[in-house]
Amino acid sequence: MNTDNVNGWAADGAEPPRSMEAPGAAVPSKWRKIEVRSIDYVPAHERHGSVAGQGPFWFLGNFQFFTIAIGFVGPSMGLSLGYTILSGVLGILFGTLFMAFHASQGAHLGLPQMIQSRAQFGYRGVVLILIATLFTFIGFNVVDTVLMASGVKGIFGWSPTLVTIVTALIALALAIYGHDWLHRVFKWLLVASLPLYVLLTLWILFGAVGVKPGIVHAGGFSLVAFAAQFAASASYNITYAPYVSDYSRYLPRDTKPRAIIAAVFVGASASAIWLIALGAWLATRLGASDGLVALYDAGNAMFRGFGVLISLASVGAMVATMGLNAYSAMLTVVTAVDSFKPVKPTQTVRVVTVLALGLVWVVISLSLSGNAIDILFAALTIMLYLLVPWTAVNLVDYFFVRRGHYAITQLFTPRGLYGAWGARGLIAYAVGFAATVPFFVLPGIYTGPLAARIGGVDVAWAVGLAVSALVYLALARSIDAQGERKAVAQSEREIAELDQAMTRRS
Repeated sequence: MNTDNVNGWAADGAEPPRSMEAPGAAVPSKWRKIEVRSIDYVPAHERHGSVAGQGPFWFLGNFQFFTIAIGFVGPSMGLSLGYTILSGVLGILFGTLFMAFHASQGAHLGLPQMIQSRAQFGYRGVVLILIATLFTFIGFNVVDTVLMASGVKGIFGWSPTLVTIVTALIALALAIYGHDWLHRVFKWLLVASLPLYVLLTLWILFGAVGVKPGIVHAGGFSLVAFAAQFAASASYNITYAPYVSDYSRYLPRDTKPRAIIAAVFVGASASAIWLIALGAWLATRLGASDGLVALYDAGNAMFRGFGVLISLASVGAMVATMGLNAYSAMLTVVTAVDSFKPVKPTQTVRVVTVLALGLVWVVISLSLSGNAIDILFAALTIMLYLLVPWTAVNLVDYFFVRRGHYAITQLFTPRGLYGAWGARGLIAYAVGFAATVPFFVLPGIYTGPLAARIGGVDVAWAVGLAVSALVYLALARSIDAQGERKAVAQSEREIAELDQAMTRRS
């Protein structure tokens, strides 16, 4: 092997850092259940995940009342039940397509998504993208908290401050214990909540939940409302793109990409489509404006007490998803710091980072007031604008330019193959994002001049996607992908030796 470092590990006979050891090795017993890995490569002998777990995992990720609230966006703008469901379905299918393709990268490279993005944006340049993704993770947890605290207060009268703090502590614990515990808890919550939603949906379909007199609004069609519902739905799963690989990186490296893509696509889209349609019904037939309260009321229409069961199950799923966001936010922060000052990703670093992130979203959540749906829609829209240029660059590079051939060891040094600053990726991102600004549609905040000319229809995300992809393709023509193969082959030999060494030690 050469002396290229992999997270500070010099391969020429030097001892790897503790994070490269077998789980539990030289780790105090009280920490043994905490995940060992963070931003480093996952060796072959630790790849214990299965494709069968990916679908249910992402199904549960969308199986809570946040998703129901997305179904309120269209009706709040006068869109009918049918058009809201149609727009929601199309948006979810579109957004999930990008998310699912990113998922295949985790198993192939054994790295968190943002480490892999150093290949397009550079070892240090990726920090620009990390800022956008960190905003997404924090933004999701803030919106989750505001929606949950508001809903729980409306149902049980519980203190929003207490709910915010308690749920944050549970989410932080999940983020600290990491990958395996997140998968485990998601599985338990899916088993607990799926039968409840099935019963409620059947109850509604058979007309057992009465429609409130004078509440039903037929609505109609509006291109602006249809586009807004589409954008909110698409952004919901596109925002998973920066971290979906974080939860597939423990799959065996030879796992077929098609199997991963299919499992993630079906799981993440099925639950989202289901609950967006449910939310649209609750908004247009019960006049719902709070997802959790509406779920509680509809459940109690079946029989008294059922509303409590299904609303608490939904809260549990949301808290688990907040743990998911906190875990990937931790990986994002550690990656950002490591880009300028090498970090040994110890469990102490993990705990301190997670706790600091929790403090940030709790403080922001407690300071917010206003209409929860407005906050939800604005946050989702901004996240979409920030992430679409990145997903375009990353997927174009992975599937069309370098075709999955990356020198993994070179992603851990600013002096390696990918350099400190990836000009092509940064330029494509900046140009793509700048192109979206005149098309921004943020109701009550800002409407771009070009968006105003087309009646306020939100096409900014499509512009950002197309422009970033085309600019990167043009710039990537100077990349000698074949010439990189020598470095890729050397990296593969180093990784193979690392896997063998770690397997012997385990």
